[in-house]
Amino acid sequence: MKTLEQLLASHCREISGAAMSEAQVAAQLKVLDEWQLDPLAGALAKTYRFNNYYETLAFVNALAYMVHREDHHPDLHVSYNRCDVRYNTHSVKGISENDFISAAKADAIYTTSHVPRTGSA
Repeated sequence: MKTLEQLLASHCREISGAAMSEAQVAAQLKVLDEWQLDPLAGALAKTYRFNNYYETLAFVNALAYMVHREDHHPDLHVSYNRCDVRYNTHSVKGISENDFISAAKADAIYTTSHVPRTGSA
């Protein structure tokens, strides 16, 4: 298992072979804030919330830059004040270290650019 700092310092790489086991995924999830395993999608999932559409799109654009650089692309669902992000690795048909690296970097983008949400969802 990698620490958050190790995930942030890592880069995605070409991966083949077996996906991470459920135990490995559960252990690695402990270092990420609010990410969950979506068993139906076989993916790591998190919802990011924003004050408005502009903030949501600013996050999506920053995320797009990072995922292009890492060459590891999530499934996104974008709406007015939220973005649902799902990561899995098609080459292993499940979860890989690349998903955790990308999830950690998505959190870093959110943390450095996010204005706290006002009011209720």
